[in-house]
Amino acid sequence: MKLRPVLLLTGPIGSVPEVLVAYISSVIPSQLLPSDVLLDPAKPEFASTHLKSVSALRLHKLATIHSSSLVRYLGAIEVSTYRVVAARLRALINV
Repeated sequence: MKLRPVLLLTGPIGSVPEVLVAYISSVIPSQLLPSDVLLDPAKPEFASTHLKSVSALRLHKLATIHSSSLVRYLGAIEVSTYRVVAARLRALINV
């Protein structure tokens, strides 16, 4: 199984701890969806992600995974990016 970067959207939940994650892909679609966020580690606001290449945070690709599946901490998103993520998630699920 290949390791893939994800953005944690929740902390561990439940007696068998699971977390909600959004997928991050280095394959950039030709046309970004409204739920996508482009992460470019060459830009100062994304340097803290520690991603190796430009990637797309795909907020419509959500999954619940066991906390034990998390292998290591890669980095973090800035507060400004977090606000964009929160707004796009709200728009995506209409809340």
